[in-house]
Amino acid sequence: MSKSEIIGRMAQHAGITRDQAKLALEAFTDHVGQTLKEGRDVRIVGFGSFSPADRAAGKARNPRTGEEVDRPASRTARFRAGEGLKSLLNG
Repeated sequence: MSKSEIIGRMAQHAGITRDQAKLALEAFTDHVGQTLKEGRDVRIVGFGSFSPADRAAGKARNPRTGEEVDRPASRTARFRAGEGLKSLLNG
């Protein structure tokens, strides 16, 4: 599902305009990103939680050439599904 499709469904479900839905989605993603950047978790009860994670530097392999390259340390985000989401997917 694309961002545009999410915006359309949010607008329809909430009875708001697409522009309002776009602003709401962007506010949500901006806030989640900023909170993760600060090193804090974001928990949405019944849906799941996002948490920042550090990746150590290491070696990686270029799949085209097979050449080994250094991979720098980096930060990423992890998502863990909540019980409500798991039940929805498995119910």
